[in-house]
Amino acid sequence: MDRNPSPPPPGRDKEEEEEVAGGDCIGSTVYSKHWLFGVLSGLIQIVSPENTKSSSDDEEQLTELDEEMENEICRVWDMSMDEDVALFLQEFNAPDIFMGVLAKSKCPRLREICVGILGNMACFQEICVSISSDKNLGQVLLHCLYDSDPPTLLETSRLLLTCLSQAEVASVWVERIQEHPAIYDSICFIMSSSTNVDLLVKVGEVVDKLFDLDEKLMLEWVRNGAAQPLDQPQEESEEQPVFRLVPCILEAAKQVRSENPEWLDVYMHILQLLTTVDDGIQAIVHCPDTGKDIWNLLFDLVCHEFCQSDDPPIILQEQKTVLASVFSVLSAIYASQTEQEYLKIEKDLPLIDSLIRVLQNMEQCQKKPENSAESNTEETKRTDLTQDDFHLKILKDILCEFLSNIFQALTKETVAQGVKEGQLSKQKCSSAFQNLLPFYSPVVEDFIKILREVDKALADDLEKNFPSLKVQT
Repeated sequence: MDRNPSPPPPGRDKEEEEEVAGGDCIGSTVYSKHWLFGVLSGLIQIVSPENTKSSSDDEEQLTELDEEMENEICRVWDMSMDEDVALFLQEFNAPDIFMGVLAKSKCPRLREICVGILGNMACFQEICVSISSDKNLGQVLLHCLYDSDPPTLLETSRLLLTCLSQAEVASVWVERIQEHPAIYDSICFIMSSSTNVDLLVKVGEVVDKLFDLDEKLMLEWVRNGAAQPLDQPQEESEEQPVFRLVPCILEAAKQVRSENPEWLDVYMHILQLLTTVDDGIQAIVHCPDTGKDIWNLLFDLVCHEFCQSDDPPIILQEQKTVLASVFSVLSAIYASQTEQEYLKIEKDLPLIDSLIRVLQNMEQCQKKPENSAESNTEETKRTDLTQDDFHLKILKDILCEFLSNIFQALTKETVAQGVKEGQLSKQKCSSAFQNLLPFYSPVVEDFIKILREVDKALADDLEKNFPSLKVQT
């Protein structure tokens, strides 16, 4: 049996067809009002007092859904994607019925379907506002985040994300979540222990949206895990606070990567948001094991996973957002805690190689066809700027800042090694200079001085290609 069977045909016999023709249709659809009334009435019967007061012998009946009822309610789930049906369900007070089911039913499948229907209904703004304004329903839905059933958690997360994405009601849900500290524990538990990648991605999207909407909430969650253990001296705890949120994000990212690295975007963006506040950066770098694991994960992604030398340059268009997040986090860690053991100088050269490779691919992606008539129109230029160039510019700014920080830390020995191994060849240095100049001129000039001690001929060649350096050095 399919998870969500197709909606029922408009009529199964002549009498039913006559009913439909007589005004039984829902809006402009061919779905029957009477049929839908019957299904909703069946739901009411399931959670009626006489059915919920059962003995232990009937416990299994409360957790299992009758196959015929499951088929019918799944059809409603499919139908609820239609706006006319969703509005009719709203008019019939279906959300109250679903709230009753969620409050009383112990059947995981039934709970999943009811939340799923509400999630479909919330895709329409008018209904989303109505659902969000119902305080009791809001409490019941947030309570679903404590559920142990992954499909129910997935549908609950989808519903929350839909509501958080509606500007008119987003603040209502942020406030409710702030009022329920246990939600933090539930989300951390999911991220740290679930192997359901679909659920991890959707929960990650919820966390990402919450942090993007409310920095105060993000700071509260970052600090939540910093409670001092009873047996740990205060002085020591202030030096090495334990942060729970970051390790949970890391575990979720590892699990998602194991199935599909392309889905990592959301968790990389969460880490990037954390680095926008000092407490977030400290949560990463002041926890040595976690900081090291995050650095190693991101280092491996940029050096061995994303935008590799054998990938076509156009791959950058698909990976530009995740690369921006990854390099932004690496740059923040590098700049804030360079004395950590895991930030050894020998990792500078592979990072330089990766940074320059992405910059070179960016140059290829930004080349426009010389003889293309379309490329010369103002409309095309504006569209290109908003859709592609804007994101590439953000990525370029992040890459150049990170590359300049690494250049400033290079020693004569590291430069000599880079020249010998090819990470600092003439071609790669030229690509780096082309992007760093003129904004990072002092950094490039200092690098040239070191390079001249290692390979004077290479330094002279680069100065010829970039005359401004020769004048200033």
